[in-house]
Amino acid sequence: QGMVLITVGSFIPSAPALCNFGSCSSSKGTENLIFFSGLYLSAVGCGGVRSALLPLGADQFNNENSLDTPKRRNFFSLFYISVIFGVITSGTIVVWVQKNVSWAIGYGIATTCIALALVGFVAGTPIFRRREPSGSPMKSIFQVTFAAFKNMSLEIPADSSLLYEARSKNTHKRGPRLAHTDDFRFFDKAAVISDLPLDNSSCQSSWRICTVTQVEELKILIRLLPIWATGVFFAAAISQMHTTFIQQGTVMNTKIGSLSIPPASLYSFEVICVTLWVLLMNKVIVPATRTFFTSGAELTQLQRIGIGRFLMIFAMAMAALLEAKRLESVQHGNPLSIVWQLPQYFVIAGAECFVIIAQLEFFHGQAPDSMKSMLTAFALLTTALGNYLSSAIITLIAGLTREWQSPGWIPDDLNEGHLDYFYWCLTAISFVNFIVYVYFASKYRLKKIVIDG
Repeated sequence: QGMVLITVGSFIPSAPALCNFGSCSSSKGTENLIFFSGLYLSAVGCGGVRSALLPLGADQFNNENSLDTPKRRNFFSLFYISVIFGVITSGTIVVWVQKNVSWAIGYGIATTCIALALVGFVAGTPIFRRREPSGSPMKSIFQVTFAAFKNMSLEIPADSSLLYEARSKNTHKRGPRLAHTDDFRFFDKAAVISDLPLDNSSCQSSWRICTVTQVEELKILIRLLPIWATGVFFAAAISQMHTTFIQQGTVMNTKIGSLSIPPASLYSFEVICVTLWVLLMNKVIVPATRTFFTSGAELTQLQRIGIGRFLMIFAMAMAALLEAKRLESVQHGNPLSIVWQLPQYFVIAGAECFVIIAQLEFFHGQAPDSMKSMLTAFALLTTALGNYLSSAIITLIAGLTREWQSPGWIPDDLNEGHLDYFYWCLTAISFVNFIVYVYFASKYRLKKIVIDG
């Protein structure tokens, strides 16, 4: 619906997307409402599709079948490649059509693609493996928290089998449940059985006592929070591709022979590098780790995320060294070629490949069945928050350094500033972020599922 509204709105001559500085005043309220409603609907729809489509696709593979493990990993890789390929296609082909042919036709192409995707999804729906909804995850979180505080005066038994999950074995309910863990013991109070009678058919009993599985679901969420937070700082560093890297490229020599390379187009190179890194990961790195480890094990998802965090340190350091070299070359009247940016794009593509794909896979794998979509959206949220954090860091550093010395580290004319100092700050932030991640990743306890017979 969002893209349909945007496409319809783009046919209006005075639509916000088409007006220039001289004609924007003629835009009417109804036209603005159509166009901006389409933008907001598209944003909501995009977030909903990504957070729901990924868990749906991953659920098509059997977690208990070892043969499905590499297929499942390949799915996450292909999913992410599809996303970035869509971004680069819209930023090249669609933009070219909008600029040289028609804005309406450009939006129409995007709308047609979405319509075709919807048709394909509906056609494949009968053969999808679908999980039945298992309740609201937020309601369960609130119930555990409320019950834990309500039962603060109760003592937690030393034997975890005496907690409320043990009583559920006496019912007719059978199926997978989460094993008890000893951390965050306070929330175990929510599963302590008191002397008060329980009515399992009563809605109020869920707010008075919860199962161990419900408690462990909340514990999983708490364990994931530090891992997730380091992902926000990682995303802030990787967002430099779309901001300061482009600024850096604009003050470099963009000529390669007779060709002029737009700095923003280097993102296309990064997308190609991500694809190469994925192939390298699946065809070389993973088989090599099986050979290296005597047990035949592969790199875990947490290890892959850690490698990506580590590569980001090198990417930011490379950008800082390049900027220092560029400023030196400007003083000598011999600007560096934009080709020198390619190595930092290649390294940052490797960091992206190791982190983003493994992070999506890790959050989905650790999420309880009722939280698959929520935690997938949680993982995707790191990108958005990272962009906001990057803007905040740039604004803060630019403002502070402008007070210390005019015109600051990040002025409009980078030749008068010290963008290299800013990159060194991001290198330090990435290093601290890596150390924090290693600490929490080493303490992380993977969920353990117990299946009742």
